[in-house]
Amino acid sequence: MSAPLGIAVFFTIWWVALFGVLPFVVRSREQTGDEDAPAGVDPGAPLAPRVARTALWTTLVAAVIFAALDAYVIWMA
Repeated sequence: MSAPLGIAVFFTIWWVALFGVLPFVVRSREQTGDEDAPAGVDPGAPLAPRVARTALWTTLVAAVIFAALDAYVIWMA
């Protein structure tokens, strides 16, 4: 796989993995039963988004998927 194609494939896998990882790392007020929300706050809003942690987990998951895909492509060549 060429470098530009590999980068494009990893980028695509990363975005798909992001939507798979989000439900596991982000908790909402509804899920935790937190009733002390300020007025006007959506109950589905995340308590602590932890963007860096979410990006790290997404990168790890995407790297595993990409490595498996790359091994498959090399094996099939």
